[in-house]
Amino acid sequence: MRFRGKLVDIGCIQHFTRVVTTVSKLIKTCVLRVTTSALYFILSEKVVNGGIQIWCELPQGHFFDEYAMEGVSAEANEIYLEMSPENLVKALKTAQMAKWVKVKLTKKHAPCLTVEVDLPTLGSHSRVVVHDIPVTVVPRRLWQEYQEPEVPQFDVSIIMPQMKVLRNIVDKMKNLSNNLLLSANRQGELKVSVETDMVSVSTHFQDLINPTSRNDAGRPAQLSPNYDPEEFAEARIDIRKFAQFLSGQQVSPSRVICNIADNRVVHFYLMNDDVSLQYFMPVMMV
Repeated sequence: MRFRGKLVDIGCIQHFTRVVTTVSKLIKTCVLRVTTSALYFILSEKVVNGGIQIWCELPQGHFFDEYAMEGVSAEANEIYLEMSPENLVKALKTAQMAKWVKVKLTKKHAPCLTVEVDLPTLGSHSRVVVHDIPVTVVPRRLWQEYQEPEVPQFDVSIIMPQMKVLRNIVDKMKNLSNNLLLSANRQGELKVSVETDMVSVSTHFQDLINPTSRNDAGRPAQLSPNYDPEEFAEARIDIRKFAQFLSGQQVSPSRVICNIADNRVVHFYLMNDDVSLQYFMPVMMV
């Protein structure tokens, strides 16, 4: 196995750092999947058991000036590495004014993802900082656990309001309850609400877009047929996980799609020109 990539453009270095930072704020451990065309940050827990799923895809051509990899074999030309994204963030934070950054798979007593950062200095001398991030190579027999999550039929798909506005609302609500009811319909309406024995608080958004085509959503959801457009699909979710999701965004997505399967699962799809992130959140049973 072999992997080596080089980032030169400072904008690409900073954007790559923001993407990894977003992932690190959502999960402690993930699998980095390396293919010839893209990098993927993956977390695959069983949603039905209360876990979350994350699928973040970065086309390598949008970030790397040089990119080379050889997988396990010619037939299985991929690499799967279990790692802590926070460790990668720490390495990249030294690179925000770097001339270039190299990321490569090495073996130093154990497998590592080595990050080399060429920092600017006075005069003609160069200063290269090296970070070795421990990784675990995922055996091929386990690869099937890290495939792109299957997307079910949803009842409602809606483009969310500005993340900053929603984050401020949820931050206030999380002091009132441990869970939040998220509901939306096919008429452009979205509601977030909390209810306790003492208080009931609800915020309504109207005139939002219900994506129905690839132009609207990039990857449109498969919607249940014959669902009443005025009926609200609901999902009760962990309010702290939702607040963490909202506050962790560093990539400034152009759109965030919320797909709801009534009382089953919520699927968030963050879109940008050069990165996409899917986040599956389980529904709480009360």
